[in-house]
Amino acid sequence: MNQVIHDDHDWLRSVQEDIIEPERPIIDPHHHLWRRRRGQEYLLEDLWEDTGSGHNIRKTVFIECHASYRKDGPEHLRPVGETEFVAEMARASRKSGKAEIAAIVAFADLRQQSLLDEVLEAHAEASEGTFRGIRQAGAFEGEEDYLFIKPRQPKGIYLEKDFQRGVARLGQLGYTYDTWHYHHQNRDFIKLAQSAPDTMIVLDHFGTPLGVGPYANEREEIYQQWKQDIAAIAKCENVFAKLGGLAMPDNGFGWNLRDTPPTSDEFVAAQRRYYLHALDCFGPERCMFESNFPVDKWSLSYHVVWNGFKKMVADFSEAEKSKLFYETAAKVYRI
Repeated sequence: MNQVIHDDHDWLRSVQEDIIEPERPIIDPHHHLWRRRRGQEYLLEDLWEDTGSGHNIRKTVFIECHASYRKDGPEHLRPVGETEFVAEMARASRKSGKAEIAAIVAFADLRQQSLLDEVLEAHAEASEGTFRGIRQAGAFEGEEDYLFIKPRQPKGIYLEKDFQRGVARLGQLGYTYDTWHYHHQNRDFIKLAQSAPDTMIVLDHFGTPLGVGPYANEREEIYQQWKQDIAAIAKCENVFAKLGGLAMPDNGFGWNLRDTPPTSDEFVAAQRRYYLHALDCFGPERCMFESNFPVDKWSLSYHVVWNGFKKMVADFSEAEKSKLFYETAAKVYRI
């Protein structure tokens, strides 16, 4: 598949908008940081350039992305290098007067029962008080040639008993479990959520409806099945939903292929039905808006994303907006 990935500031800056409700406090509960990937670097100053683009981003949550693992030592402890890498930036953010990295969600292999507690303790120590949970994303797709973001997990991981026990262990210790997968895995995800009812589980990116490769011409069929699956997932009261991450190239909206990125009105027109359906199913008390930057930055700019979110819920009550933009994330990640 032809993919164009923009990390050109001029491309993003070709769409400028006035900021809607610039004073509204926001926690961005999903972003990444890395030194160099696909020719792109995204570090603290890059994050601040985005969070400082007009919206009132008070705090953020870093989500694991396989960045800066230790290069030696025991294999199971190498992901702690990512926590060390982010903790240093979180420390710098605390006295900056800019967006503060207030929580870290790290990686551990939840199937390794005998080693899991050791890894969690190491993350907690390295995080300087900001470690909140684990993401071991379950994304699997058999043929990957058409995917820009390559999944790492084996088929059926959500159904593995050791994995389910690992997710349950997180809840026993007061940690969250974040995950990301594709639309055809939503039913397996329900079984995982049911297996660990005492663990607070966060569904990232709507269960990622794919729109490339063999799925490119099946968007409406996928959407109708996705609607049913999201309604079923929402019946699991331990699951919370992150609303965002639908501008990845693999979602198939094609914005990364355009000469100019979309406006917030275009963003809302294309994706509002996904957001409103998830909100109908989960309610604002179990939903939080997320940027998924810099991954969604390949398609649109940060201030446009948050303008779009605000437009989608313009007719919601103030109490509902406060949950979506701040309070749900603060509850889930103990901020």
